[in-house]
Amino acid sequence: MSATPATSCALPPPLGPKQEEEECSETHMSVLWYAGQLAITYYDTEDCSVYFMPDIPDNEDLKLLHKVIGEINPQCIVTSAKQDQNIAKFLSNLTATAGDKDRRKPEIVLFPNMDFGLEVSKQRILSRQFPFIPSHMTATEKILYLSSVIPFENTLMIRALGGLLKFLDRRRVGVELEESTIAVPVLAFKKFVLSDIVNMDQDTYCVLQIFKSDIHPSVYKLSSGLKEGFSLYGILNRCRCKWGEKLLRLWLTRPTRNLTELNKRLDVIHFFLLAQNHETVLTLQGCLKNIKNVPLILKRMTLSHTKVSDWQALYKTVYSAVCLRNTCRSLPNSIELFQTISRVFTDDLHYIASLISKVVDFEGSISENRFTVRPNVDPTIDEKKRKLMGLSDFLTEVARKELETLDNHIPSCCVIYIPLIGFLLSIPRLPTMVDKSDFEIEGLDFMFLSEDKLHYRSARTKELDSLLGDLHCEIRDQETLIMHQLQTKILEKSEVLSSVIEYTAHLDVLLALAMMARENAYCRPRFTHRHGFYIKDGRHPLLELCAKTFVANPVNSGEATRRIKIITGPNSSGKSVYLKQVGLIVFMALIGSYVPATEAVIGVIDGIYTRIHSRESVSVGLSTFMIDLNQVAKAVNNATERSLVLIDEFGKGTNTLDGLSLLAAVLRYWISQGTQCPQVFVSTNFHSLMQLELLPDTPLLEYLTMETHQDGDELIFFYQIKEVSELIRNGKAIKRIDHPSKGDQMEKCKSVVEKFLCLDLDDPHVDLEEFMHKEVLPSAASVL
Repeated sequence: MSATPATSCALPPPLGPKQEEEECSETHMSVLWYAGQLAITYYDTEDCSVYFMPDIPDNEDLKLLHKVIGEINPQCIVTSAKQDQNIAKFLSNLTATAGDKDRRKPEIVLFPNMDFGLEVSKQRILSRQFPFIPSHMTATEKILYLSSVIPFENTLMIRALGGLLKFLDRRRVGVELEESTIAVPVLAFKKFVLSDIVNMDQDTYCVLQIFKSDIHPSVYKLSSGLKEGFSLYGILNRCRCKWGEKLLRLWLTRPTRNLTELNKRLDVIHFFLLAQNHETVLTLQGCLKNIKNVPLILKRMTLSHTKVSDWQALYKTVYSAVCLRNTCRSLPNSIELFQTISRVFTDDLHYIASLISKVVDFEGSISENRFTVRPNVDPTIDEKKRKLMGLSDFLTEVARKELETLDNHIPSCCVIYIPLIGFLLSIPRLPTMVDKSDFEIEGLDFMFLSEDKLHYRSARTKELDSLLGDLHCEIRDQETLIMHQLQTKILEKSEVLSSVIEYTAHLDVLLALAMMARENAYCRPRFTHRHGFYIKDGRHPLLELCAKTFVANPVNSGEATRRIKIITGPNSSGKSVYLKQVGLIVFMALIGSYVPATEAVIGVIDGIYTRIHSRESVSVGLSTFMIDLNQVAKAVNNATERSLVLIDEFGKGTNTLDGLSLLAAVLRYWISQGTQCPQVFVSTNFHSLMQLELLPDTPLLEYLTMETHQDGDELIFFYQIKEVSELIRNGKAIKRIDHPSKGDQMEKCKSVVEKFLCLDLDDPHVDLEEFMHKEVLPSAASVL
């Protein structure tokens, strides 16, 4: 097909008011660890997809498993009852340790080891009916299809997947109230990997304020949880669809050091920031806001719970997806995302859109609040609808003939049709009709009394029942059958709908990042394989939105010099803000975003470690100082030459001597590593660290301070970083060039002594007090 200009795409007119329903999302995980290999699969009820991670090595400390659980936050963890003691201890500690207030403790479910058997698991996968597999496929074709989606050579992952499917069927997740013949819907299999992920713990996310949960102000939503507060995620989230918001959160939880992937994201943002592409951006944003909750719709299709609003939402989504594809086909193929959307948004979208538009009668469905089909779809339904439409005039004629046969006392009658009951003769109740025996009329069968109307069956109404039947129910039954057929055809094409959700989410996130970069004058970071980074006029992305004026500060950390920076300054001078600013700029670059600076060159980073804020918890049973020690110990034990370490006021939680000794010992350890030490930023008020020369003189060290000025009794903060002066660094006074030499001072002293020796102390006219004021004190002042 030829590419269509971006401005030619128009969305369909609104089809009626609707409210997209949200369902509570749950995640259920299956885990196996054997001989140093880790296998993880999990089921997400939000999109009804099974995610699997190919077998990957993990040490006995299970750090990788801990990271995955922290990101996914599963409600249940399924594993084998026959397991290694390392993972048994890990899962036991996981449930015993209290987590964050907004994180729940997972339920640990143990299944017999036979439920995780390899052959049993394979059979469980191959025998299951998946909606996305066409029904006409043979058993062999189905095996080949699943083999192209699921890597069966990863035996540990297959065993974990088999256990997960067993758990879903036993718990009946999401279909608890359905019939036992209805299985838990699995709409897609998706692969996830954690390679090239930058290591960051929960404390780092907290102190850098990447996420922040606040209590919802609405009293109606207090029970439903929390809302996003003032955080990096909150200011970057300009996404137009739900799946963009979800992907942005995923990117923030998985910063990557894959430079190829980061540059791909930055290329797209750069394209959107060009002035000549503004109209294209508006077109794409207009399409993205119509991307609805497709996985939820597909789940309802598998359960036959589809609503009229679901058909509307699906039609708008597919139509908008076609518009996105046509727009991307007119954009440069040099950008991989546009090329991918043009390729994976296949003609199956046209097929789905044409099916829905040809079959579904949206106006009729809205008015009747049920699925109705368009004319000329099914001749039988059309014929019955024509009979139903002409029924009014026909029944009027039948009622006129019935009235001719009734008693003259009956003034009027009508023939009505009631679904599930049929045709009835309705007669007004006469004053003489008091008891039920008065309702009997010869030739008529009394049915019921309603609103002073007597309803009967006559020979003619019975004949109408036999000739016309229950038209309403018959039409409904046939339309329901067509709806099931339509659902089946759409589910067979659900693969393209999964691609729509995946790539529209990418597009939505990058558009949101481009909007933020344009509004706040962010710059594109450049990446280098060398260690260290250079940032010109860096700014704190959150604080600059709150402060009336924000002072930008540079960062220059080399590969062989200035790797360890010690920052001093009074309280409230901006030391902590500077540390967080460095961490946030580096973090934003690692998710593929523009950064708040004039220029930024970012080296290789494999982890960000912080000791800035102590997250106290009564349940942990540790003091504030012990938590500080644990955070620094984590940095000392795990940080490499590619890591970034931010330490703020370490040692202040104990006595001065111990705190100073600990800080000096940690810094001396990193200095001893030479150029293999991490990039370290330390803020402290321990000036003795420099004055007592506790650290060796090395080019790795750089001493900085936050500039201030004393104006009388008031201390003025400039919030500007600068090199430490000689006075603060050495604790020694700087030589004054206007001070007299020692020789001149000595001569003055000798002169005063000689004058004093010439005084006759026995003479009553000698005034010693006058001599002190005129001779001794001025000379002493000049010497001191």
